[in-house]
Amino acid sequence: MRKAVFGKFISVVVLAVAIGGLFGWAWFANSQAKEQPQTEAEPGVESEAYVLAKGDYSNLTGENLSVDKPVYDRYTLKQRQAKGLPTMLPALPHYNKEKIAYLTFDDGPDDVNTPAILDVLKAHGIHATFYVLGAMAEKHPEVLKRIFTEGHAIGNHSYDHKYQELYQSKDTFIAQMQHTDDVIFNILGVRPFIIRAPGGTVGMFEGDYYNALNLLGYVEHDWNVLTEDATPEHPSAERQIQYVDRRTQGSLKDNMALILMHSNGGKEETVRALPGIIATLKAKGYRFGVVSPITPQPW
Repeated sequence: MRKAVFGKFISVVVLAVAIGGLFGWAWFANSQAKEQPQTEAEPGVESEAYVLAKGDYSNLTGENLSVDKPVYDRYTLKQRQAKGLPTMLPALPHYNKEKIAYLTFDDGPDDVNTPAILDVLKAHGIHATFYVLGAMAEKHPEVLKRIFTEGHAIGNHSYDHKYQELYQSKDTFIAQMQHTDDVIFNILGVRPFIIRAPGGTVGMFEGDYYNALNLLGYVEHDWNVLTEDATPEHPSAERQIQYVDRRTQGSLKDNMALILMHSNGGKEETVRALPGIIATLKAKGYRFGVVSPITPQPW
């Protein structure tokens, strides 16, 4: 009798210890889970069509970037600063291993010539770079979305191209860039790293512009070939093709032709010239790429 009672007692004790152990393990596991820092999912839509920079820029390396894909940020500058994330890009090698032509178009998007240029590029299977104005992007968001979805690179070309306001100081210049970043981000969910100063940097930038832009991760590119399509001459399509042919004679710096054109109103001759410009560059052994942080400087 005593043995039976004792056996039941032992069984109860063992069961209690087991149950207590389970509860103890559950409490320990739960407390450990609470102590582990939760990794916040980064925003943005990943795609094979472009490289989307991580918050710490860890995926921006020479191995991950190419001349065939645009590079965008998943954060605005204000978001990076609020989260304590880096803004200055890591040092990246410039790509100069082969002859690359970068077709670039400023001052759009409009709803006539920009779509016509996109049609030509699509027919030739070529990606280009569009430096857009914030004010124009607000007017034609669907065209901006088409540029993006068709795999072209988008760059920041200021908000409204008004020199007197833009170039008062580096601070007014940066303010316009950030404003346009926000416009692009609100439409596409990404912001560009690449920018182009209206009129180019020569005679516009003071020394402190470059350092300020570098700290914020902006990468500025001017050009080394142009069609003169924004000059008072208003050259014909044939003349624009001749200009490109002449300016790509021989070897250019870093094996690249960075070609300035425009895609806004009044640039119908640029649209007409584009197939001939493409054919001219192909005949010289160029292939086509998009501007990104690894694109060499043209000067």
